[in-house]
Amino acid sequence: MLRLLLDEHIAPAVAKGVQRRSRALVIHTMAQWEGGDFLGEDDSVCLLEAAKQHLTLVTYDRRTIPPLLKLWAEAGRSHGGVIFVDEKTIAPSDVGGLDRALTSLIAETGETDWTDQVCFLRTRR
Repeated sequence: MLRLLLDEHIAPAVAKGVQRRSRALVIHTMAQWEGGDFLGEDDSVCLLEAAKQHLTLVTYDRRTIPPLLKLWAEAGRSHGGVIFVDEKTIAPSDVGGLDRALTSLIAETGETDWTDQVCFLRTRR
């Protein structure tokens, strides 16, 4: 099952909303995950630890994460999955929209193994 790690630029209210809709889901904000030890850390450090914990990163960062994933793929290194959100599709301030989109994705993907998966989140109604 999908287990999520929200990057530090996603409002904690998103985690609370998704958790209300999907009680069995494991979802962490970067601020509370591992006591906030990974706040401000390099992307590769966060992705590596997330992979160890079978967490899929949810991020708006389409500038630094894709090149890192490319390097990892070329090196044969796995990650726990990444869900990209486009700010033109779901604004960072649209907590409810992101909540609904993630909840729908969780329902659609069921028990999918997210190892090395990359997804672009779509809006949901």
